[in-house]
Amino acid sequence: MLYSIIDVETTGFGASGNKITDISVFVFDGKKVVDEFHSLVNPECNIDYRITQLTGITNEMVAEAPKFYEIAKKVMLLTQNTVFVAHNVNFDYGVIRNEYTSLGGHFRRKKMCTIRLSRKLIPGLPSYSLGNLCGAVGINIKGRHRAHGDAKATTELFAMLHKLDKDGSIFKDSLNPRSKEATLPPLLPREVFEKLPSSTGVYYFHNEEGKIIYVGKAKNIKQRVLSHFRDKAKKEIAMSNATANVTFKETGNELVALLHESSEIKQLYPLYNRSQKRKADTYGLFFYEDKQGVLHLGYNHLKLIAKPLATFYTKFEARRFIEELCEEFELCPKYCQLSSGVGRCFHHQIKKCNGVCCNNEAITIYNQRVTKALDSLKGFQEDLIIEGAGRNNREKSIVLIRQGIYKGYGFVGKRKKIELETEVEKLINPQNNNRDVQRILRQYFKESNSVTMA
Repeated sequence: MLYSIIDVETTGFGASGNKITDISVFVFDGKKVVDEFHSLVNPECNIDYRITQLTGITNEMVAEAPKFYEIAKKVMLLTQNTVFVAHNVNFDYGVIRNEYTSLGGHFRRKKMCTIRLSRKLIPGLPSYSLGNLCGAVGINIKGRHRAHGDAKATTELFAMLHKLDKDGSIFKDSLNPRSKEATLPPLLPREVFEKLPSSTGVYYFHNEEGKIIYVGKAKNIKQRVLSHFRDKAKKEIAMSNATANVTFKETGNELVALLHESSEIKQLYPLYNRSQKRKADTYGLFFYEDKQGVLHLGYNHLKLIAKPLATFYTKFEARRFIEELCEEFELCPKYCQLSSGVGRCFHHQIKKCNGVCCNNEAITIYNQRVTKALDSLKGFQEDLIIEGAGRNNREKSIVLIRQGIYKGYGFVGKRKKIELETEVEKLINPQNNNRDVQRILRQYFKESNSVTMA
């Protein structure tokens, strides 16, 4: 069997959207190198200055180098009928495949990753980066972060791994398409992935040091985790490459998963979670009655509202929420802080407003719809117990809300009768009430009627 051991340097970080600036290919037959190719590449775009600092490759260095289309045939023929090998193979493979795609071509090879092979054949090392790994096994890298130097070191490492796999079982398993070896991140053992459940819950990505770098929720944990690894977005690639372990907590249903995920993000502040970490000024929803008796909906800074009907991170979110109420209950944008001016609103012209703004609808009739809109928010003012599926068929989940304030969730026996008059607080894990929780609950109330009220 022939192997093409490859390394590329690119214009930026991540596999998506980056162009090759340096490429090196060593064709290895299991015993020796039988062919090789190395070249700088003109990416036809600027190189990120951070990449120049890392690799030493400048725009001037590649200005006279061949463009990728000029070496595409050479690389295609050289790698034909070989296994594509690289240290963190999904990165190099993805970059090269994207180059061919941009030319209208197609590039497909079997893949092997020297990080994954090393984790199995040289276990127990603190780090499997190319520099640290080669240092641990005595391989000297001449020209670190240049394609030729890294590819040559990877070839020496691969030859060592090939000898260590005496019966060939590790290599054979790596090439098995059912093993998911080529899909999973290089640092993540397949055994960890296989143990993930297909149930609803919250999952955690850990880096090599064990630190949690991402928290997510899913109806199917295993399927959702795999979707991260297949995503080609720059953030997803970086996060996946840093993931060395995945743990989880089953929640039984999506509402508890959403609430627990929100709480964990705020406590752990993971590197790759962006949502729910904002600390900007917040806005609140309110209503009032004008001199003509028309009920108005509006939004303002939270600190200026005594008892907001709902809260939001930004003005945009508050406005969007009112727009949805306006649409659902056929309200007039003029009286919902969505439109200014005198006379009839534009919605009346397109027959989405019944005309309270131009005296074509009685105020009392219009106010009835406003009241219905307000009633749709009243769940936040009540004492509630929301019951849902548990983590197994012997239990159920409970979410407790007191006077509109989220108190927490817990799990009890499936047949246990829970009433608000009992000491429910003793049955739950206390949690903080915040804007994200209110947003989650608003969406839940909008989509579900399975609520037990006091």
